[in-house]
Amino acid sequence: MPADKPQTAPTLATPSAQIAGINAAMPYKIACLCDLRDKQGRVLMLRRIKAPNLGLCSPIGGKLDVALGESPAQCAQREIHEEAGLLLPIERLHLLGIVSECEFEGKGHWLMFVYRVLDPVWVEPVDMREGRLDWFDMTDIDALPLPETDRKVIWPLMKRAEQKTPSGRPGFFAVHIDCRGGTMKWTIEQETPGT
Repeated sequence: MPADKPQTAPTLATPSAQIAGINAAMPYKIACLCDLRDKQGRVLMLRRIKAPNLGLCSPIGGKLDVALGESPAQCAQREIHEEAGLLLPIERLHLLGIVSECEFEGKGHWLMFVYRVLDPVWVEPVDMREGRLDWFDMTDIDALPLPETDRKVIWPLMKRAEQKTPSGRPGFFAVHIDCRGGTMKWTIEQETPGT
């Protein structure tokens, strides 16, 4: 009877990213959203002509450059510079919220850092590669075409965060939105000041 051969670990044919837990069919993307206001309290929005959110309005923002190890605040600073032409110090960025979305549009998971720019700014309305950048009164936000998660969850939480904390800065929220199965459920994981 031949001697047993030593067991060797099987060779994995999967990419190393999958070993670390990334599902290629449902990727996890990291991004930032940037809430900029002018002196009248209007919010800067982008009416998108490209996916994601084609035809809808959203604050400016974009994906983190994970290959460079970019921080969420650095991403917000870069996106504000690229899309609005403003070079702002990170000290003017307040982390207003963290939004995690499970299976958004059935295409992937998102982790988004929402930043409020402290103090008013001005940007001329302009047509750009991603769409039309323009100012909107807060009272008009509900009438705009918005992603469902923004309309039902993110904007209401952003409005509640308008209430200042004892430090005089805006509040903070963390929310998890579960979009699986064509329904949307959400859990507010943290909110300061609380309601």
